[in-house]
Amino acid sequence: MRVTGIGLICLLLMVTGLLAPLPTSAQRPEKISRIGVLPACNRTDPHWAAFQQGLRDLGYVDGQNMRIEYRCSDLEHEKLLAMAAELVRLPVDVLVTAGPGAVAAKQATMTIPIVFAVVADPLSERLVASLARPGGNVTGQSLMGTDLAAKRMQLLAEMVPGLRRLAVLWNPARPSFASQVQEIYTASASRGLSLDVLEVRSPPEFDHAFRTMGDTGVGAAILLDDAMFHQERTRLTTLAVQRQIPAIYGHRDYAEVGGLLSYGPHFPTLFRRAAIFVDKILKGAKPEDLPVEQPTKFELVLNLNTAQADEVIE
Repeated sequence: MRVTGIGLICLLLMVTGLLAPLPTSAQRPEKISRIGVLPACNRTDPHWAAFQQGLRDLGYVDGQNMRIEYRCSDLEHEKLLAMAAELVRLPVDVLVTAGPGAVAAKQATMTIPIVFAVVADPLSERLVASLARPGGNVTGQSLMGTDLAAKRMQLLAEMVPGLRRLAVLWNPARPSFASQVQEIYTASASRGLSLDVLEVRSPPEFDHAFRTMGDTGVGAAILLDDAMFHQERTRLTTLAVQRQIPAIYGHRDYAEVGGLLSYGPHFPTLFRRAAIFVDKILKGAKPEDLPVEQPTKFELVLNLNTAQADEVIE
């Protein structure tokens, strides 16, 4: 076969093209996944910092293969809902939240996957159909609030000799807490303790609640770990110390600012594990197929300074 000069050039170009290496995946621009976080008013908060570290451990780099969209909101439901709707409109690939933000996120979207890092009782909040089979677009981690309520009462009763009257302080805006109150009532009755149930819906009501406990002779108190309570934890622990009311709280953040005793899951571990849920979803898993997890690491923290200052502690 006779090949002309032009034909030879074309043939060489074809061969060169066949021998050239194919583009690798590293050469293709990597997809940037967008992750919405609500509420996150402080990106350096230890809990959300643990979530970010969890993502880094899984190979996610902000600005390279993922971008986190933070939204700050106070804990009023309507404001949380507005921030969740804003993230949905972007849109984000997955929405990560905690506490009351989970309910707002679910109301904002039925299609975008939602991961709750921590929720007291996802069944009572109607976030999932069941722990094993969440259904819908929501999954995450339960704090086992109802299961731990009686344990906290037991720990407090063992620390306060001669305890006869106990109080539980809770925010009725959180429907999941009603089952915790009932659990504490049953457990306290079995020990022969009377129980005062005090409702607090906003921070200005804290002072009145502690005055009431002091006036009625309450010997100890259980504070259910609401997000609003957590924001006001320094004030709450100070009031308890001033009124000399031994109190137990949901996790160590309270003990670290002066609270007597805390017992609950290790929150940084839960927030790191939330990153694993996100990773699975971004790789194609559906929330309905990811069972809700329960914590396996718990910690009991006693503030020795507060214990020594409180003469009723044994």
